[in-house]
Amino acid sequence: MKILVIGGSYFYGRVFVMQTAQQQDITLVNRGTYSMADMGVTQIRGDRRDPAVWRGLSGGYDVVVDFCAYEPGDIRCVLDNMPIKPGQYIAVSTVDVYRRGMGGYKTEDAPFEERQLPGEAGAYIAGKVALEKELRQVCEEQGVAWTVLRPGILYGPYNYAPRESAYIQMMVQQQILPRITDADGQFQLVYVKDGVEAIQRCLCNSQTYGKAYNICMGEPTTYGGLADMLLRVCDRPVRELPMTVEQAERQGIPLPFAVRQQETELYDNAKSLRELGMVYTSLEEGMGKTYRAFRNVYQI
Repeated sequence: MKILVIGGSYFYGRVFVMQTAQQQDITLVNRGTYSMADMGVTQIRGDRRDPAVWRGLSGGYDVVVDFCAYEPGDIRCVLDNMPIKPGQYIAVSTVDVYRRGMGGYKTEDAPFEERQLPGEAGAYIAGKVALEKELRQVCEEQGVAWTVLRPGILYGPYNYAPRESAYIQMMVQQQILPRITDADGQFQLVYVKDGVEAIQRCLCNSQTYGKAYNICMGEPTTYGGLADMLLRVCDRPVRELPMTVEQAERQGIPLPFAVRQQETELYDNAKSLRELGMVYTSLEEGMGKTYRAFRNVYQI
């Protein structure tokens, strides 16, 4: 199978390439910030918004896997300019595309968030909503099958965003772990290798054409649950530092997940279980592997 990966050098995409390159023929198109040559893939450096990048591709591809479409026009630029259209286009979106404040666990047919929310997060959500619509329109115009994956909050090795890795760094280097005492928000995580498996199960799978899937653990966790799990999987004495949300903010402690219950948005993963056969890694197993990976990075 010939796979064209857009992005693919940072976290989710990087792990996908690492897990898939030995079985499939992969070409990467990205800005070349990180070399992937040692993984046995072909890497084309260029800006995805430059039509010449896509016009210069030789040969055809069975599947495009797009990790970094963020702005309207990103998908159209690819498909309008590829000399040979792919059989399938898999776009990585986000569960954040759903309308806020609906309550319950959102299924894949829940309405999109059509309001313009403030800040960078609002722009990101608006971009992903627009791109999902663009994907459907352009693929239908050009006879390309499409699939959308909407992951929850990804965690795991290679995640250098200030999420779980920031807490693990404090545990390893300072032997401390903040415990946020008044955060009652809930959030759904997904181990990065589960996210990779979801993509792999969609590759050239006609049963997934024209469909979207929520990719996340079914059970939400909390800041307290995350702290409990990190303490369970760590291998050294760690001192807990109880603090409020306000105290954490003043000290610059990352709070990357929903802090308050009113910020909580939950998602139904039943379709991924039923149609993709997903079996999600338990939080204890996934966080244990994540802790051990980052321990080796951060230990002095």
